[in-house]
Amino acid sequence: MEKNISQPTPLKSGAGNNSRKFLTFVLNNEIYGIDILSIKEITDFSNITRVPMVPGYIAGMVNLRGNVVPVIDLAQRFSEQPSERTRRSSIVIVDIKSNEKSMVLGIIVDEVSEVIDVSLLEIVPAPEFGTKIRADFIHGMGKVDQRLLVLLNIENILAIDELSSF
Repeated sequence: MEKNISQPTPLKSGAGNNSRKFLTFVLNNEIYGIDILSIKEITDFSNITRVPMVPGYIAGMVNLRGNVVPVIDLAQRFSEQPSERTRRSSIVIVDIKSNEKSMVLGIIVDEVSEVIDVSLLEIVPAPEFGTKIRADFIHGMGKVDQRLLVLLNIENILAIDELSSF
């Protein structure tokens, strides 16, 4: 099923050999980006089976073509209130590498926007303070169209050791 996605404010690409592609998405009215190389697919927000006795940011599990995939509520992982689920809500399936292991997880986002190119010269280090989320969750800030885009470090956000320690 293909979604009809409206884009909050389109970001222009900085295409070139020295750039990286990022999937941009909206979460609690903020735009974030994840390196496209971490993403396996995007699926509709659908039947999530809640698992008892897990932290609130673990939304549950989904059956993805016969595979059980844990799903993380990214807003709650950022210590924010969960977003309202709409028909534009999606689950982004990512492949995380941790300690030589690979794990497939889903993250809930409010709305998938677009894939953009960000020049490596336009990525600056994450600030030490002043963001709503932990500094180690941020890969850097991408300068795109006179705006800053928060580029997430998905491996730190979904660190298996930290998620499983609860």
